[in-house]
Amino acid sequence: MFTRRLLQSINVLIGVVILTVAGAAYWFAWRPLPQQSGTIAAPVSKPVRIERDSLGMPHIFAENSDDLYFAQGFVTAQDRFWQMESYRRVTAGELSEIAGPVALESDREFRRHRMSRIAELRARSVRGEDRAALAAYARGVNHYLETHAGRLPVEFSLLRYKPRPWRIEDTMLVGLMMQQTLSNTYKHDLTREAMYEKGDAAKVAQLFPERTGSEHQPGSNTWAVSGSHTRTGKAALANDMHIAWSLPGVWYMTHLQAPAVNVSGVAIPGVPAVVAGRNEQIAWGITNLGFDVEDLYIPATSQALLERDRIAVKGTTGEPFQQLVNAHGPIFPGPNGKPVALRWVAAENAPFRIGLLKLNRARNWQEFREALREFPGAASNVAYADKEGNVGLQVAGQLPIRKDCNGQRVVPDGACEWQGFIPFDELPTFYNPTNGLIVSANQNPFPEKYPYTVSGNFAPHYRANRILDELKRKEKWTPDEMVQLQADIYSPFSHFLARQITSAWDRKKATNPQLKDAIGLLRGWNGEMRADASPPLITTYTANYLRRSIAAKASNLPTVEWEPFIYFGVIENLLRERPQGWFTDWDHELLRCLQEGVEEGSRHQGSDVHKWQWGEFNKLTIANPIIRGVPWISGYYQIGPVGVGGSSTTVKQTSLRVGPSMRMVVDFGDPQGGLLNLPIGQSGHPLSSHFKDQWESFSNAKSYPLHFPGGWHVDGALTLSPAAP
Repeated sequence: MFTRRLLQSINVLIGVVILTVAGAAYWFAWRPLPQQSGTIAAPVSKPVRIERDSLGMPHIFAENSDDLYFAQGFVTAQDRFWQMESYRRVTAGELSEIAGPVALESDREFRRHRMSRIAELRARSVRGEDRAALAAYARGVNHYLETHAGRLPVEFSLLRYKPRPWRIEDTMLVGLMMQQTLSNTYKHDLTREAMYEKGDAAKVAQLFPERTGSEHQPGSNTWAVSGSHTRTGKAALANDMHIAWSLPGVWYMTHLQAPAVNVSGVAIPGVPAVVAGRNEQIAWGITNLGFDVEDLYIPATSQALLERDRIAVKGTTGEPFQQLVNAHGPIFPGPNGKPVALRWVAAENAPFRIGLLKLNRARNWQEFREALREFPGAASNVAYADKEGNVGLQVAGQLPIRKDCNGQRVVPDGACEWQGFIPFDELPTFYNPTNGLIVSANQNPFPEKYPYTVSGNFAPHYRANRILDELKRKEKWTPDEMVQLQADIYSPFSHFLARQITSAWDRKKATNPQLKDAIGLLRGWNGEMRADASPPLITTYTANYLRRSIAAKASNLPTVEWEPFIYFGVIENLLRERPQGWFTDWDHELLRCLQEGVEEGSRHQGSDVHKWQWGEFNKLTIANPIIRGVPWISGYYQIGPVGVGGSSTTVKQTSLRVGPSMRMVVDFGDPQGGLLNLPIGQSGHPLSSHFKDQWESFSNAKSYPLHFPGGWHVDGALTLSPAAP
């Protein structure tokens, strides 16, 4: 009898626990899911219809621009408000207020850049239709907050706080976050100065070619081809932007339609309009240019303004923060602790213009270029294709004109001062090349005899050349085949290194039994960075030891992290030329690095090199930073851990930090309007069916119809209706 009662009590307890968990899940995670059908009263002038398709992408139909951007702000907040909140807090240096002391260093870094002050200046300077769109978007976000009080995303419940209203300044902060991510190079300059201090100047200079700079992470691919290269006979454009992994991802799929605008593609949560996509006449894709837009100056005088602030820190009384600022910008410790001032193009005091609004409406090459005169954010390569069969590429952004730099990156006041910015009409532009091919993969687009000094963080040639070679190899392309090319995992650099290693082995007539199996694997390898293959790991370990050895030889420092820079291309050049003064015997050095690499691999994956797997090294976990801390359930709401193929030198540029953030292909002969997908999903809510529903297709290089201008399956239709007076 006692045993039966005990079992009954245990069963009741289990039932209570299950009901409690289910109730908590409903209250905190299910209730915040967006309303996708019916009617919501809103401060719009005319009814706005929002149709959600089978991927959760909103198709917004409004009768005027003000209502259109209001609705975009509203629906983006429905799906991604926690992400928008985290973006503005991180960039403003206000993360510690909700996360505690663990976020202090991040807050200090962003406050050093004076992000909030720059955002405020931009917000005050923006005018006309740009300001109207920003204000409408903010009203839409705030209407979401007003109508969802008490049922905000689960992260707010876990962190137990209420967000403040959205402002135009917050949209500026989101844009600055992206700009800083794509153009933050001053730490690389400090590394180079440290190497010059004790190193061999000639050798260090070889490691930092003036016109190539660093191996830019993140990167992107985009290409445009004329109709002679497609099955449909119409021009096509492909774009896959590579950014740091996150859950949810950085892009939000959006379709906007109102008088004079009908555009579909990806937007940044927190910013109105579409960043990359297509309208009825043109399509465009973006890669980061990588032009150097930051310089460090050694202050000549002590004249500076002291800005005082305080960082709110959860669980503490906070931390005082102060920042010296001179005419160039914020001052902080540089080489040997000496002060340096940072000048950054984003901090220049000039009227701010969005440009995206005009870009979304552009109907031809001329209007496309006119819109890019006002392009915001990081300097970019913007590829173009249109309905009439034209293709092109335009470099856009504010690029400093430098003089008298002498290759230096940290200079005294008065040296290497900017002489304004390169005029837009003198930036590189390409239109309808004779071969009908436009390719951009962060490589240097500037001609050799360009009239202005060129320095930047351009990527090596590997991805761009691979794309170009593949486009030439096949006569006619379909959109699905272009998606396959976006997922290509052949590494020209790693394949080259494998051949260098085996040639060195043969020339040395080496017989080291520990390396024999590794050499055999490298001989038969096709250069693909497959997750289940071992040669990618062998070449990566070898390259890492060779990189460190080369950096130490040049800098005379025992340890120096040269990794952020363009070491792949530099290593290839050194191995091809094998200049004197570096190593007594290059073959010996290469095999020594192979030996160390095999020993390190054996410590991690065992002594049998045949069983090594690149995916065990390149193992990806993508998690929501708040939900990942919740016991028992966090594993259900993340991606991975999973081994992934690709590397920094493959078209599918993939590492533990960076990967493709979207894939888009627009063929103007495709009745579906193109292909578009995200790597993970459209929604930021963990209980949404669209939280990570695109991962499997992304992993298998499959995509989804864009359904432009119509034809999608309507999963829900919501109307924002003018509120009663």
